[in-house]
Amino acid sequence: MVQLHVKRGDESQFLFNTSVDAPLETVIQQITAIYNGRLKVDRICSEIPELADHGITLPPNMQGLTEEQTVELRLKDEWEDKCVPSGGPVVRRDEIGRRNGQAPNDKMKEVLMRTVEEAKALVSKKQVQANVCVTMEMVKEALDQLRGAVMIVYPMGLPPHDPIGLEFEDREDLSGTQASLQVIAEDECQLWWAAKEMQRGKKLQDYIGKNEKTKLVVKIQKKGQGAPAREPLITDEQQKQMMMHYYRRQEELKKLEEADDDSHLDSEWSDRQALKKQFQGLTNIKWGPR
Repeated sequence: MVQLHVKRGDESQFLFNTSVDAPLETVIQQITAIYNGRLKVDRICSEIPELADHGITLPPNMQGLTEEQTVELRLKDEWEDKCVPSGGPVVRRDEIGRRNGQAPNDKMKEVLMRTVEEAKALVSKKQVQANVCVTMEMVKEALDQLRGAVMIVYPMGLPPHDPIGLEFEDREDLSGTQASLQVIAEDECQLWWAAKEMQRGKKLQDYIGKNEKTKLVVKIQKKGQGAPAREPLITDEQQKQMMMHYYRRQEELKKLEEADDDSHLDSEWSDRQALKKQFQGLTNIKWGPR
């Protein structure tokens, strides 16, 4: 299998296995699905701690309002009594007024937070260092784990406007957010290798040959953003190792120079003729007047 190390910019994303005779159209679709799926997992994992701390999201027309304002405007959250966490709620007020402050108890919170860590680890960028390829099945497994944990804590479900529920139902609206800049639509995704765009309609072997044991670093890019920066000749880790090797070599040379010091040869104890001179009375001879 050909192993693709997928990057966006200089940042590693995941490893992906494919074959040389795979159509690039299919490869790009699969890579885009995994890339966007990992982003979805990250977005849900960033929202669940808020759910665990402050409960469900308030209706859009109540968010950011104080209690006095909601009373004055006669607004009521109709979902507060319907979406109650298992074991009963614990009051934890949301200072920014985005959630209703009816949080799950500590046991249910632990279920949510533990699942978040497990889901993150499943699709983490650290899988690249561990040489583990991420598949769409792994992304779906992470989403299923998160969905299951939310169902355990909120058996009656979440409000229809809650961002976590919208993510699970693929109805999220990311327009105007930073997250929207990260997502790449499948028809806008380009795959680059060695400063060349891998064109749809061709096969992987048209670019890399028929060796199934090939390992490549490829970069995904949005259409219209131009070619991504080329990979450096050596990685940061390789450069660090080279600097350490150079430093150790310099230290070794310094020690060798100290060991090659010949000044000791002028010492009396190092004179090979000292015994002979002593027998002949030639030691401690001084020239000049007494």
